[in-house]
Amino acid sequence: MWKTMRMKYRFVYGLFALAMTIMMSIPGLVNATPNEIADIDGNRYKAVAIGSQVWTQTNLNVTHYRNGDPVRYAKTAEEWYDAAQKGEGAWTFYNNDPGNGKKYGRLYNWYAVNDPRGLTPKGSHVPSDKEWSVLTEQLGGEALAGGKMKDVNDLLWEKPNSGAETKSEFSALPGGLRGINGDSYFLNKSAYFWSSTEYNLTMARYRLINYHVPSIINSAEEKRDGMSVRCVLD
Repeated sequence: MWKTMRMKYRFVYGLFALAMTIMMSIPGLVNATPNEIADIDGNRYKAVAIGSQVWTQTNLNVTHYRNGDPVRYAKTAEEWYDAAQKGEGAWTFYNNDPGNGKKYGRLYNWYAVNDPRGLTPKGSHVPSDKEWSVLTEQLGGEALAGGKMKDVNDLLWEKPNSGAETKSEFSALPGGLRGINGDSYFLNKSAYFWSSTEYNLTMARYRLINYHVPSIINSAEEKRDGMSVRCVLD
């Protein structure tokens, strides 16, 4: 009897393994991918499949690198500048207000993004410029993709929140920017996202989504700026 039960178990397990292999081979299949990941601080991020990629649906909010070392908290303009001068990774809240962190996540300079200790949860990474471009093309190109990435929440996005829709579930929110002078800009108006791709010694690639147009901008900005970070699964 036990031999028969073991044979049945192996047969059922084999069917399950075969089914999972087939599901994982289908690009963009949501149920074949993890639907949540956690960072070292215990923050959890829901993930969604968009075409061939899997993205987190909220902005990164971690304060430690993957190995447990703290990311520097640069609260004042002087601390923000000091981190930049040293090429040191740093994070901040928009306007130094923790309440903004709860809504939009923390803002990071690019030195934190590029730190070899790893900023994102295990099993994920900061998207490269190319990976952002793949997402953009999957959502209709630069003229329309920004709208398809935006959350429809008009209480957080300033109106008209042009082109916003929920179809992609990327759910971008306008967390604004911390400039190189330490001041904060464009909350509720713009979402800035770092890529992992360096442009030159002082600048790196990023993406910008604005409230008044459905487009997404691909450009380069000073590594000293503070922007939101999204994760894409490995």
